[in-house]
Amino acid sequence: MAACVPSLAQTGALFSSKATVSTPGTAALLASASPVVSTEQVRAELLAHAPQGIQAGQTFWLGLQIEHQPHWHTYWQNPGDSGLPTRLQWQLPAGLQAGDIAWPLPKKIPIGTLANYGYEGRLLLAVPVTVAAGFQFPATGGLPLQLQAEWLVCRQECIPQEGRFTLNLASAAPQKAHAALFEASQKLSPQALPQLQQGGSWITGGQTQLSDDGQQLSLRVHGLPASWRGQTLSAFPVTASVVHNAAVQGKDWTQSWQGAVWRAQIPVSPERGDSPTSMRWVIAAGPESAPQAPAFDIDTPVQGTWPALTTAAPAEISPALAKALTENARATQKPAAASTTALGLTLAILGALVGGLLLNLMPCVFPVLAIKVMGFAQGHTSQTPHRAAGMAYTAGVVISFVLLGGLMLALRAAGEQLGWGFQLQSPPVVAGLALLFTLLGLNLAGVFEFGQMLPSSLASLQSRHPTVNAGLSGVLAVAVASPCTAPFMGASLGLAIALPVWQALSVFAAMGVGMALPYLAASWWPGIARALPRPGPWMVTFRQAMAFPMFATVIWLLWVLGQQTGIDGASGLLALLLTVAGLVWALGLAGRTRWVLSGLALAALLWLGSSWLPLALREAPAAAPSTPSASSANAAPGAATWQAWSPTDMQTQLATGRPVFVDFTAAWCVTCQYNKKTTLADERVLAEFAAKQVVLMRADWTRRDPAITQALTALGRSGVPVYALYAPGRAPVLLSELPSVAEIQTALQGLAAR
Repeated sequence: MAACVPSLAQTGALFSSKATVSTPGTAALLASASPVVSTEQVRAELLAHAPQGIQAGQTFWLGLQIEHQPHWHTYWQNPGDSGLPTRLQWQLPAGLQAGDIAWPLPKKIPIGTLANYGYEGRLLLAVPVTVAAGFQFPATGGLPLQLQAEWLVCRQECIPQEGRFTLNLASAAPQKAHAALFEASQKLSPQALPQLQQGGSWITGGQTQLSDDGQQLSLRVHGLPASWRGQTLSAFPVTASVVHNAAVQGKDWTQSWQGAVWRAQIPVSPERGDSPTSMRWVIAAGPESAPQAPAFDIDTPVQGTWPALTTAAPAEISPALAKALTENARATQKPAAASTTALGLTLAILGALVGGLLLNLMPCVFPVLAIKVMGFAQGHTSQTPHRAAGMAYTAGVVISFVLLGGLMLALRAAGEQLGWGFQLQSPPVVAGLALLFTLLGLNLAGVFEFGQMLPSSLASLQSRHPTVNAGLSGVLAVAVASPCTAPFMGASLGLAIALPVWQALSVFAAMGVGMALPYLAASWWPGIARALPRPGPWMVTFRQAMAFPMFATVIWLLWVLGQQTGIDGASGLLALLLTVAGLVWALGLAGRTRWVLSGLALAALLWLGSSWLPLALREAPAAAPSTPSASSANAAPGAATWQAWSPTDMQTQLATGRPVFVDFTAAWCVTCQYNKKTTLADERVLAEFAAKQVVLMRADWTRRDPAITQALTALGRSGVPVYALYAPGRAPVLLSELPSVAEIQTALQGLAAR
């Protein structure tokens, strides 16, 4: 990665690249030649403050004021785990020398498992300008001051922006129009706390002690204001790439007062990228989310020996810069199909229609075929009931797709990182589906009839309105089909999440129409229905046989639940299903026996549902990412080892020049499991992977994982399966949802021979 990532001094090229600019507000920056630049996210203005005028030998101030829109922020000099600090490049007349930014006191901005340091609301980055002793103010034309500024503004997404500012001072007279702003900024700028001792005792200053294991920093600070004693303070590391920025104040890092000495225990980052001999800190009173001025800047020597860095990182690259570059690279890799033009929307709808049609052939949809086929086999004297059932089934499918898609879009808009099939990432939903399929299987097997268990009024209502049953079967079909992604669906779903709401919902509706199309066609064209055998005893046998696919689906759902909650969750659900089966069987008996046995079963069911099952259905803690074992490393050259995917590990492998093949999968996706046992286990494919030295990674989306969701979104996808081949310096190659051996071999042939 060192060979392809610019150093911090070279980042101007990164921000001036038009390819990384995607917002109208950003594009407008490049043509600006005034003291004000505005985008959809910020308003930036170049200001001057010269209370004594522009005089030789004096100092005046320039500043870039940034006003952020709500929820947007820019970064401090140490941006934290991600982001980039604002960069100012001055073009000043001869005799004027700009100093460093007087960075105001920042705040901590937690983002998931990361934490950044930056600013929201209104910010002024003030810079002192020294006027040389022999400087003379121009007699005509005024004094032109130019600034090229670059900043990264982020909310959930990040946008690199730049602006060229020009301010012309007409005279050398005092400039005091913005005195209040500069004075407020000066109060927010930390004051230096020097290292001062007298007679061997500390007056002001501090030390940073590194623990023996290199995992903890002990910070001691002397000479802080007496009014601070006993209060909670915040410590912001100016030295980057050392501390664990996301450590929670008062929980992950602690502090205490010993008289006039303030002490803090701060954890070191597991991804530490530097071994400094001194640590610079900004100390302020109050919580990290809202620290209060005044603040103090202190440079402390580090006592102790740093452990060797786990990875060799080039000194000129900060982890924050590398992370931002990676995110920008991902943005450029997004498929160009994510266009909101009429042609793009039309293709997305057609892809969704064909994908929905093919969804009927996916293994996860097979159990509901029993419901469909039994409906076809019913002999009606009139075509009207057939057509009504077809329309009701279609309405149930389309409405369910639209509602499920709308729910996914609403949750994503609220900040949730999820995609297609998200409902099966919830153990209670998986358990509910298992219960539903158990009841359906028992019904098809003849253990009970729904009419026997329903009140007579509801049973008669059911018989009078068979179209309601058809509509509900459409809802059931969508519930089972939603985890799967058929060919042509992947690109359409990926585009849908980036479209306006009404366009996205039209894509989901088209998917529902495609899925319902075979049943709808059979209901409207009698010739298709007449192709089925005439009603007879075979229907009883067929109905009972269709119970077994239902029970097979229950086994699959139990396995999925076991992946999510562990053996306790699967065994708890199995006990519940057994009790439910006993209950419905008992309700089919007659006389006193029915009430005794059903009462016992109901009591057991209530006990399981209220005590054991809620605890068993809690999601088990995620296992630590696996790494190849020593035995794997020493395996035969033709052997292939799958590793757990993480964005860091993938970027590390790409940085070494090795291609990476990622299998985005989930336990609840039957298509994923089919591909895993067939094409991805084929000896020819594994041998080709080994010959090309491809690193194999699996991104398991069985549980909700924001990192995997973001990776899928970057690929233009929102569901699994997804198969992507990454190579250094190239855009990722996406394979189909049902890849063949030949397709994978063709993709691998595009890699340069190693």
